[in-house]
Amino acid sequence: MKEKLLKIINTYGVIPQLKHFQSEVWELNEAIFQYIAQKEACENIGCSRIHVDSCKKHIAEEIADCYVMLEQFRHYYDIKSEEIVETLENKINRQLERIENRNI
Repeated sequence: MKEKLLKIINTYGVIPQLKHFQSEVWELNEAIFQYIAQKEACENIGCSRIHVDSCKKHIAEEIADCYVMLEQFRHYYDIKSEEIVETLENKINRQLERIENRNI
């Protein structure tokens, strides 16, 4: 997969892919807004969860698009998975400490 992702970013270029990444993040944001609006509307009128489930699927698709972009840049900048995992763990632990201390 690394070679495929590098081929994509090297074909289009870093700056165009960064711009594309911004649009993918915006699409994820829009999907989240749609989910929130649909969930609130369904709760207010008691409709079925089909609409909410459809919104969840849309969010999953947009997360996948963002993940593809993230992986392109991770490989392009030669960032190791271990570095990402370590940073994730630190951020999660910091947030859990905030929750424990109620400094949310």
